[in-house]
Amino acid sequence: MAHKVLVIDDEELIRRTLEQHLSKEGYLVTATDSAEAGLDVVADDPPDVLLLDNRLPGMSGLALLEKLRISERSIMVIMVTATDEVESAVKAMKLGAYDYISKPFNIDELSLVIRKALEAGSLRKQVKQLRLECRNQVDALIGESAEMIRVKELIVRIAKSDTTTVLIQGESGTGKELVAKALHSGSGRADEPFKAINCAAVPVNLLESELMGHERGAFTDAKTTKKGLFELADGGTVFLDEIGDMPLVMQPKLLRLLEEKTFRRVGGVRDISVDVRVISATNHDLSRAMQEGRFRKDLFYRLQVVPITLPPLRDRGNDIRILADHFIAYFNRECHKNVQALSQEAEQILLDYPWPGNVRELRNVIERAMILDIEDEILPDHLPEEILEARGGSRTEAPIPAFLEGLVIPDEGLSINDVEHALVRKALEMSQGNQTRAAQLLKMPRDAFRRRMKRYGMV
Repeated sequence: MAHKVLVIDDEELIRRTLEQHLSKEGYLVTATDSAEAGLDVVADDPPDVLLLDNRLPGMSGLALLEKLRISERSIMVIMVTATDEVESAVKAMKLGAYDYISKPFNIDELSLVIRKALEAGSLRKQVKQLRLECRNQVDALIGESAEMIRVKELIVRIAKSDTTTVLIQGESGTGKELVAKALHSGSGRADEPFKAINCAAVPVNLLESELMGHERGAFTDAKTTKKGLFELADGGTVFLDEIGDMPLVMQPKLLRLLEEKTFRRVGGVRDISVDVRVISATNHDLSRAMQEGRFRKDLFYRLQVVPITLPPLRDRGNDIRILADHFIAYFNRECHKNVQALSQEAEQILLDYPWPGNVRELRNVIERAMILDIEDEILPDHLPEEILEARGGSRTEAPIPAFLEGLVIPDEGLSINDVEHALVRKALEMSQGNQTRAAQLLKMPRDAFRRRMKRYGMV
């Protein structure tokens, strides 16, 4: 089916030229001369691609963009701007435009941008379909990088075969439990229980009882009969997190359960049959664990019928920004804030950071920043010192200002807080109480300056 292109431009020659050229390329083209008319077209028959001029009579292109909510409509917008409208182009991208092209433009270059926009739009639609097929759990797997698209596609395929054991591998904080939940909720077992346990968090002498249950009197504290996770999850899914830390003594019992679908409670004499799907996860190198005799090879091969490897956050490129925006929106709701975004410098710092704690660490960084007294943007000053130091941006590396070269610190010492307090007071005096100007004098963001005022009881 031919893709639909809507052209909104007040110059008749451009409209006619684009209609003729794009029609020859097989597109269904509609052209209007105003944003208001374009809005009606979108309402009646949404296009796949919108070529939108910014300078229009009446409503501007940017104003139309704000009204359209293009992310909800899956429209790929290409802004057509004048060469002196860089700021408008940047704002358009923030509002969701796919790309922009400056006038006068090369028609062949524009055709290439349209093809790329359609490919990107198709990818976005695939992601939406994946999210629908795996219900709401896949929504938690945020990201549009090629690596995450592959993971999501794999989840959909594996979820349909709901008896297959799956081994999820990846660094700490990459979202292994989210993948396990997505596999469960996208399967025929979705209405049955999902039971999870961290094998590293349960003492060795209690793990078997937690998994298999125990009979009354099986050991000193066994006052009553207890069902284990496998019995409680009958018909559903058991997620064994940190499977690499499972004690050797427990491993053959798990292997028997996987192969025969039966087990015995601790202290029991009869076999109990269950129908469960086992999904396990680890951040360890199980190959090395097998070589060192800490993990059974037969159990490893039984668990890894289908492997899923989650990429570390540092290899997911622009997903870092997408995740950061998601967490900002989340904590805006939780903390009743109205933070709009990351500043460009803060975003670049996050993109450059290696994220040893992956998505979990990024979430904590955004939460920590949102707790601060932020006005509109998250700035570098709001980021943890360890992230700034990793980039080589620690403030301890700053050169000594010339006016401090002759400063002598007294023998009894000097409180750095007293110095900072005095600087804040002096900047306010020089700016006659104008906080924005005072912050500029000290070369810091206004909200960071206000935090220091609050710290010293000045507001």
